[in-house]
Amino acid sequence: MRKILIIGIGVGNPDYLTVQAIEALNRVDVFFIPDKGTEKKALRALRETILARFIKDAGYKSVGVAIPKRRAAGDDYRGSVDDWHGALTENYESLFARHLGEGQVGGFLVWGDPMLYDSTLRIMEKLQVEVEVIPGITAVQALAARHKIALNRIGEPVLVTTGRKAMEGLPEGTDSVVMLDGEQAFAHVPGDYDIFWGAYLGTKDEILVSGRLADVKGEIEDKRSKARAAHGWIMDTYLLRRRT
Repeated sequence: MRKILIIGIGVGNPDYLTVQAIEALNRVDVFFIPDKGTEKKALRALRETILARFIKDAGYKSVGVAIPKRRAAGDDYRGSVDDWHGALTENYESLFARHLGEGQVGGFLVWGDPMLYDSTLRIMEKLQVEVEVIPGITAVQALAARHKIALNRIGEPVLVTTGRKAMEGLPEGTDSVVMLDGEQAFAHVPGDYDIFWGAYLGTKDEILVSGRLADVKGEIEDKRSKARAAHGWIMDTYLLRRRT
């Protein structure tokens, strides 16, 4: 049976790779590298930099993976995701048949951590492959480290959620880390919060803003818009901490 290593590579900084991840890289015969078009070529370049830096024997093969665009969700978010996963599953099945021999090891370099808001594991469950998962440094951890803050307050919980859910309102008395926010939900969340925001965490293009949400949301919107226009893509994460 073919084996797939799903390797968390952290966010942005190659130094975030763990010893376990580096050892896993050196066990892979074929790497499958997502290609999301020219606007995200920096993410592919980072993966290739990691391979060149940490792999001792350059005898591995690298295969580009064309990632289909997900249809507009509208009122059927779950349906659009299911259709997208179906297309990816067929794509991976075809690529494994062409490029990964029986007994060989394939590898996916997953941005951040494979267990947190990433689809790779769910897709591999649908394929006839053996899977091994190597955790990575998450954007949540990197955000707290770069702002030099503890993620939680003493004895208090932290909710990890999405922009889509944050727009519906956040639980009383719970601080929240928001990921996957393409609509700048922070500008519309009801309540009085401090925000700790970061984009391109761990990279040379990193941007950090913190302060009372009502005071800095305009600054974040402006910097986010300009950065997206400059780079063609943006990955950002933020902690909302209710003010007391």
